[in-house]
Amino acid sequence: MTVALKKEQLEEHIRAILELIGEDVNREGLLDTPKRVAKMYEEVFAGVGVDPETALTTTFEEDYDGLVVVKDIQYYTFCEHHLIPFFGKAHIGYIPDGRVVGLSKFARLVELVSKRPQVQERMTQQMANAVMNVLKPKGVIVSVEGQHLCMCARGVKKPGSSTVTTVKKGVFEENISLAEEFERALLRD
Repeated sequence: MTVALKKEQLEEHIRAILELIGEDVNREGLLDTPKRVAKMYEEVFAGVGVDPETALTTTFEEDYDGLVVVKDIQYYTFCEHHLIPFFGKAHIGYIPDGRVVGLSKFARLVELVSKRPQVQERMTQQMANAVMNVLKPKGVIVSVEGQHLCMCARGVKKPGSSTVTTVKKGVFEENISLAEEFERALLRD
């Protein structure tokens, strides 16, 4: 099945959903909506089936064993339970063990894992696992903050609430002071 055929099918399904909720799909404002939604889905779900480790392609040998933190990496994704957005910031820290990665690769990693239907817990775990598997550092810590529209705009309707998930691996599991150093780095401007 070609991508064009899938987009065509997706457009048909979007049109059907609009009809099922009682909309007139021939109304001027909705005529191109199925096409626009299909195009948007192609963009926002571009990470489906892509291994997160592929985002960390450029590594370098480096004799550095201090904490490296890349913080405030914005993401937008879709809750897999309701297919509505959640968004926020990801923060990644690691202690190298002979290899470092180009810092922009962390932004690519966040982008890749967020381009699929997600839950925040899995997204956090996927980032931590990718860094551990590719760089084999002494440890990695990933913290993700998120605002979920499935909680803010529907259901319990609690706007302004946020969720924080954190995964610690390696030395971060055992050494509380390293995790505290990561937290202090997040507070710096």
